[in-house]
Order: sequence, then C-alpha cells, then structure tokens
Amino acid sequence: MGGALWRTSSYSGSNNNCVEHAQLADGRQAVRDTKDRESGALVFDADSWQHFLTAVREGTFDI
Repeated sequence: MGGALWRTSSYSGSNNNCVEHAQLADGRQAVRDTKDRESGALVFDADSWQHFLTAVREGTFDI
C-alpha cells in the first residue's frame, strides 16, 4: 500500500475515533484506524466495498 493517499473520513468522530480511507492503484479500497496505522488495513474489491458502504449507511454492519 505504499504510495496510497490516505484521507480521514468526514464521518469520523472526535476523541481520536477516526478512520482513514484510500483508493489503491489497482482500484481496491482500503480502510484503517487512524490511531493504529501500523496494524494494517481492511482492503475491499469494488463489490465488497459497495456492500460495506451500504451496510454502514443502513446500520446493518455487524462486527
């Protein structure tokens, strides 16, 4: 993921509850915890990214 342009989500909360997003060169999407960047990132292909966003928006994302 070298060279990825990471952006802090505009939906991130205060108190360091932030996530960052990057679109990778191959079209995949990556998300990581701003507080713990060294732990890696979740990486999604296009279909999985859309499913993830839909679940978050609808409140059905379950961890």
